[in-house]
Amino acid sequence: MPKYLWQVTYSSEGAQGLLTEGGTARREAITRMVESIGGTVESCYFALGGRDLFVIGDVPDEVAAAALGIRTAASGAARSESVMLLTPEQIDDAVRREADYRAPGS
Repeated sequence: MPKYLWQVTYSSEGAQGLLTEGGTARREAITRMVESIGGTVESCYFALGGRDLFVIGDVPDEVAAAALGIRTAASGAARSESVMLLTPEQIDDAVRREADYRAPGS
């Protein structure tokens, strides 16, 4: 299954919900959502700075990842950016593949 990093930023409404529910309840809700599409959550961390929450997990495919992003955005409580993660072994496979590339201006 593809592994993703979700970078989440709460709206003021989402932050208010976090104040009401707390962090562990939010983690449980996120885990239920990811599991409902056949995925798993590996880790969930709240953060200080430009993003409010980081979640790493596996989902069956890109369509499942898109479903999570759409549902999150539709709630109005948060905005999520999905980043597909690759293992070192996947990068090894990538560098062995030939691709016809021409650098700009060459």
